[in-house]
Amino acid sequence: MANTYPPLICAHRGASAAYTGNTIEAFHEARAQGADWVELDVRVTSEGELVVHHDACYADGRVVWATLAQDRPPEVPTLEQALLACAEMGVNIELKNSPGDFGAPEVPEDFLFEGLRIGALMAQVVATRGQSLSELQPILVSSFDNASLQQVRDLLPRLPTAWLFADLQRDPLQLDRSAAAGDIAVNPWDHLIDQSLMQRCGELGLQVNAWTVDDPERIRALASLGVHSIITNEPAKARAALNL
Repeated sequence: MANTYPPLICAHRGASAAYTGNTIEAFHEARAQGADWVELDVRVTSEGELVVHHDACYADGRVVWATLAQDRPPEVPTLEQALLACAEMGVNIELKNSPGDFGAPEVPEDFLFEGLRIGALMAQVVATRGQSLSELQPILVSSFDNASLQQVRDLLPRLPTAWLFADLQRDPLQLDRSAAAGDIAVNPWDHLIDQSLMQRCGELGLQVNAWTVDDPERIRALASLGVHSIITNEPAKARAALNL
């Protein structure tokens, strides 16, 4: 995601105000609404399959990690299906792999080992798309979990990564560590973004992708601060707010 102004428009789980997020319909609508990028969420099953779903459990209560991809709800795509649906747009893949976020109090140790390989599994899927990595479909991998991001950096060092966060107080030096590790960007919660954060990220060479913003006035304010992209549920309205 190279620097640009005005900010790029990134559809949060697709055009999720119009369709259920993380579905093929939401991704297609994101393109129709003029999104430059799509943000989507990836989880791993106990068999090492990658599916696109935000929550640890499906709507029917089944835990994602314990449900085979072939038995997932019909509206839930695999990562490969989602990438195809997002053709002609960049894709911000969020790896949902934080400790304690597997949807059940007791997860077998062998799955925890497998779950920690989500970066490796994702890299395999993305690598099969060949030239689309940079030419046809730019990809950015983000996560709250730094171990997963490090797997991606180790396996596909040319694939851009971004640290995702909603709190800087717990680790004030994480921005520095993120830049030192090779992240090209950070994805902060909108409420954390101010001139001070933008200045520090600029000093570290980190792009800033703001989530999740639908208010037109805030979108314009973030643009004036120089954020790289706006992650929004309503890409068409975001474009209108910026007169794009």
